[in-house]
Amino acid sequence: MNTVTPIRPAAFLDLQKSQPDLVLLDVRTPGEYMTGHIKNSKLLPVSDLPRKHDALPQDKDATIVVYCQSGGRSGQAAHYLSRLGYSKVYDLGGIMHWPYEVVR
Repeated sequence: MNTVTPIRPAAFLDLQKSQPDLVLLDVRTPGEYMTGHIKNSKLLPVSDLPRKHDALPQDKDATIVVYCQSGGRSGQAAHYLSRLGYSKVYDLGGIMHWPYEVVR
């Protein structure tokens, strides 16, 4: 069974350095995304996940990291991705806990 791994911001940055091709998904709304997002993140609102599978990697072994505003939606999205068969899913939680720079 696939699982979701929680990841802290500093550990995420290390992972990103070692796997520059990882997919970083911001699962908030477009309005929230525009207020500030993590560099290189791709907007895919959690509500769109069920009908936007084409926006996800074809490779089920791709590394996917998800985040939202406070951690609730990222958890939902991460578990959904795991149920779809993705084997390397990380939950970064909420951007409100991101101590680094964001893109505005």
